[in-house]
Amino acid sequence: MVSTDLQTGKQVAIALGSNLGDSRAILEAAIDQLSQDPQIKVQAQSHWYQTAAIGPPQPDYLNGCVSLLTTDLPEPLLEKLLAIEAQFGRVRRERWGPRTLDLDILLYEQVVIQTPTLTVPHPYLHERAFVLAPLAEICPGWMHPLQQQTIAELTKAIDYTGVRQLSD
Repeated sequence: MVSTDLQTGKQVAIALGSNLGDSRAILEAAIDQLSQDPQIKVQAQSHWYQTAAIGPPQPDYLNGCVSLLTTDLPEPLLEKLLAIEAQFGRVRRERWGPRTLDLDILLYEQVVIQTPTLTVPHPYLHERAFVLAPLAEICPGWMHPLQQQTIAELTKAIDYTGVRQLSD
């Protein structure tokens, strides 16, 4: 039986993104879904960032991050995130294509995972301003387990062209 005592939960960072539909409403509803799960406690939420899309021509994204405490193991947490994406109409048609909702596990404690379905830390985390900017707001001192630098340190090497923090 999995413990639901969040005092013993694991620290996790999640990236959120959307560029189809009412992105802000979708992202906020996704965070609400996470917060309603008894095995998840949302600890902090970043501002939203408007960012130029990577990949095929498409609208700009709205991106942000949340930090969580969870008693879920990584794979069951991923399953929950995929179910929330599906609930909001996520359809996977092309790599880096437009989407109503994207939820990615960025970091799970200091754990390194490489399976066919999950890679943690997220393989592009240290290269993407649209992830690092919001993550640095809420977890600046978190050490990237492979890069051996804090999130704040990683932000110093990133070009922030095309990334704009939105006001509340």
